[in-house]
Amino acid sequence: MHQRSRFIVVAALALTSLLTAAARAQTTAPAPASPRPNIVLILADDLGFSDLGCYGGEIPTPNIDRLAATGVRFTQMYNNAWCCPSRASLLTGKYPHQVGIGTNIDNYTKWIREAANSPAYSDHLTPDVPTMPGLLRDAGYRTMMVGKWHLGYRPAEWPVRRGFDRSFALVGGAMNYWGSETDGKPAPMALDDQPFVPPKEGFFATDAFTDRAIEFMRGAKSQHADKPFFLYVAYNAPHWPLHARPEEIAKHRGKYRRPWQEIREQRYARMKNLGVIDPRVALAPMDHGSVKPWDELTDDRRDEWDLRMAVFAAMVERMDHGVGRVMDALREAGAADNTLVIFVSDNGGAAEDPNRGPASAATGTRDSFRGYARPWASVSCTPFNRHKVTIFEGGISAPMIVHWPGVIPTDRHGQFVREPAHLIDLLPSFLDIAGAKPDAAAFKLEGQSIAAMLKGNPGAADRTFAWEHDGHRGIRKGKWKLVRLPTDAQWSLFDLEADRAEQNDVYAAQPDVGREMLKAYDEWATRCGVVPWEQLEPKRPAAAPASRG
Repeated sequence: MHQRSRFIVVAALALTSLLTAAARAQTTAPAPASPRPNIVLILADDLGFSDLGCYGGEIPTPNIDRLAATGVRFTQMYNNAWCCPSRASLLTGKYPHQVGIGTNIDNYTKWIREAANSPAYSDHLTPDVPTMPGLLRDAGYRTMMVGKWHLGYRPAEWPVRRGFDRSFALVGGAMNYWGSETDGKPAPMALDDQPFVPPKEGFFATDAFTDRAIEFMRGAKSQHADKPFFLYVAYNAPHWPLHARPEEIAKHRGKYRRPWQEIREQRYARMKNLGVIDPRVALAPMDHGSVKPWDELTDDRRDEWDLRMAVFAAMVERMDHGVGRVMDALREAGAADNTLVIFVSDNGGAAEDPNRGPASAATGTRDSFRGYARPWASVSCTPFNRHKVTIFEGGISAPMIVHWPGVIPTDRHGQFVREPAHLIDLLPSFLDIAGAKPDAAAFKLEGQSIAAMLKGNPGAADRTFAWEHDGHRGIRKGKWKLVRLPTDAQWSLFDLEADRAEQNDVYAAQPDVGREMLKAYDEWATRCGVVPWEQLEPKRPAAAPASRG
């Protein structure tokens, strides 16, 4: 065995041991938890399927890994491939078009909203739709949020107007992690119902969100002790711009001065050894877009690519540190044993590189504004095809970890839940867990309760989910998945049981299945208010950016 291969196997076995050690240490089941647990929902931004240590990544994430070691990991948890649509579904239990988020809410998609001319395409969440925090508040929960909102810019659309008792929010989709450039305008933020301006010194977004999460949670325990609480921690990390402290970046420098494909192959090997993926799942081909292959890059360019991923790794590690602080605060408050904690991501790795900072600003510094771009997004989404925005598995597959002391049996600790689920399932699950029963006639959810899956039990394998935004389309029904990019002339059909990496289009071999799936997609799209891309795309202004794939 080659030395490098031996190292990969040894490292994977060591991590497997870590993930099962806590379960073996507990020989008796703890007492049953309260029927109304606290709920902490942690959402990462642009974190790929393989970026966490417990999913095969090389980035140190010991605190999140500990949640996995004493909880369960999902291998087929789906999001909506993009920031706003994922958040809309997460907080409403509905598909994004049904709640006004048929596309992103920002200015660069304004032309789509205008071309659609439909309530399904708005720049904010539909005002009267019930939300997760509002429904839980009605059920007696104290509701709090920190982090990225991105569901409406106006004060009437902020989190405290949508069901949260307290919030500390990045109103939009991205920000300078230090609050602003050296001499720049700060990002729009809000503390409850008032604008918040970050201080020019001593502010870093990931830490600020963690600080407020702990403050809000402690306040809920001390001032509202008779109520369970719901805490939504929506980190903006590791979304671009790539920002981290110099000493944290330095820890990772040099680790990524190697070909992207080599790092993907090492992640792939660890994922198989950990059991995250079936060994039969192929590794999708490397996607470096318009970037030159690694062996054609100059030394300076290789240094820059190493720096980008080093900053990204530092951002993930800092977020992991924040998760550890939140868990410590739960324990200090005596709430850890009766709290359901879920960690999940809103979409796959981001292929964007906005590159809006001055050329003289080194990546990672306060005045830089870079992304890690398509090659590293391909690494983050190992072993799957494509990345954020697309409806291929790399865009919509999320790592999800569930930690629920006293409820997840000890013999399930460190194990996997392998049946498909979706962000739309979390709201009905939380209502189920909270014992809340909203008027079903007035409030029809698209998701279903997966409370049993959150406890480590198997789920249904034959679920149907569908997706659309900006011409990116897809539907999954059982093992079959139909998908199409906006630039594709036709649909592609994949058998996910045999080909989760989506490398073998079987539409020609299974035309009846393809036609049945397309019929199901069209029915879903009509029901949800999707305007066909073929009607929108011809209205694109000449200056508008093309859809990304």
